[in-house]
Amino acid sequence: ISNFPEHKQLSAFSVGPKGVINDWRRFKLESMDQENLNPAKRELGNLNPLNHVQEYELLKEEDEGCLKSYRKRCMQEMHDKLSFGPRFEGVYDLDSGEAFLEVIEKEHHSTVVVVHIYKNGIKGCEALNSCLDCLASEYPTVKFCKIDAVASGAAERFSDEYLPTLLVYKAGELLGNFLSCTQHLNEEFFATDVEGFLNSYGLLPEKEQPQMEDDEENNIE
Repeated sequence: ISNFPEHKQLSAFSVGPKGVINDWRRFKLESMDQENLNPAKRELGNLNPLNHVQEYELLKEEDEGCLKSYRKRCMQEMHDKLSFGPRFEGVYDLDSGEAFLEVIEKEHHSTVVVVHIYKNGIKGCEALNSCLDCLASEYPTVKFCKIDAVASGAAERFSDEYLPTLLVYKAGELLGNFLSCTQHLNEEFFATDVEGFLNSYGLLPEKEQPQMEDDEENNIE
């Protein structure tokens, strides 16, 4: 939230009602910049001082905009306090059994790790990889990975009849082991189907709500 002025860190979990009110007042004072008043308000200063209704409406509109910005900042701070562990982008391609073991054993204890064991040419593997690409963007706190069965060094264990396989770990513990996982899905499946399947076992965290666009939040002129 870089558009906001510098301010003291809000400790929303400990300040209590009076502290929240004081924080709001401080935020509002810091947000007031007389040089950046909108043209309508500058023009208002030249209007007849008896036009109080118009002045009240402009002041009310400005106050609502400031309150929206304040709420947005508080929500972001609360989200930052509650979001533990790293965030990820995309699906990670593991190229060896050592990389496979490392991601399981050394990842942050709060991180859910989903590993797709696949093999090129096996039905469902390519589609599942595409689905995981989509889910990775919607669940940035989950680490989605894929590894070729041969590269894993366990091709005998993961023979073609058991592919694609999904393994789910957290804190080094195996939470889900789904051999030939596409048998639980329709012939044609999508990311929402894979998401629903994993959620049916409680393996995915709550999905993050998308933030409102800054333009929509700041469109108060």
